[in-house]
Amino acid sequence: MSSVLNEVLLANREYSASFDKGDLPMPPGRRFAILTCMDARLDPAKYAGLSEGDAHVIRNAGGRASDDAIRSLVISYKLLGTKEWFVVHHTDCGMETFNDEIMRHLLASSLETATIDANGWRDTGAGPGSAEAKHISWLTIKDQAESVIEDVSRIKNHPLVPAGIPIYGYVYDVKSGKLIEIPEATKIGAAS
Repeated sequence: MSSVLNEVLLANREYSASFDKGDLPMPPGRRFAILTCMDARLDPAKYAGLSEGDAHVIRNAGGRASDDAIRSLVISYKLLGTKEWFVVHHTDCGMETFNDEIMRHLLASSLETATIDANGWRDTGAGPGSAEAKHISWLTIKDQAESVIEDVSRIKNHPLVPAGIPIYGYVYDVKSGKLIEIPEATKIGAAS
């Protein structure tokens, strides 16, 4: 058993020993959802003041409005009653360090973990890799504000998203912990 697995199971034993939240209802109590990045430096519970049961938090690489993220948001609204959504990207995001071509090249070379240095991403694996990466849009980011605007717009214009749901666009600053509004995104995401 790995040390990480042991640590997680020990933490869960301690958490469950005094667990008292088994009666929380399935719908989020504060009736909103956040789409944000999976980056370990982001803690939506802390930056948005959440407790268990307050909100849905949907995470993926970059906090992008992928088909699966939109699927989750639609379920959040349609079946569980959320009324407002936030799209929160962040500064210093790893999704800004590569593009689809780089990712496809790295995965075609090997499936081992790549490294990055002053010259960019490098594959250090022995292979084999896979060409399957060419079938995936990696939803990389060139500019945080633009990506927030793009994602809010994509969600807002999706045929399964009701016009009455406001969608707010923000960038989380990993150096200060502050949420910085992207006004154009929030304007696009306004309820109508």
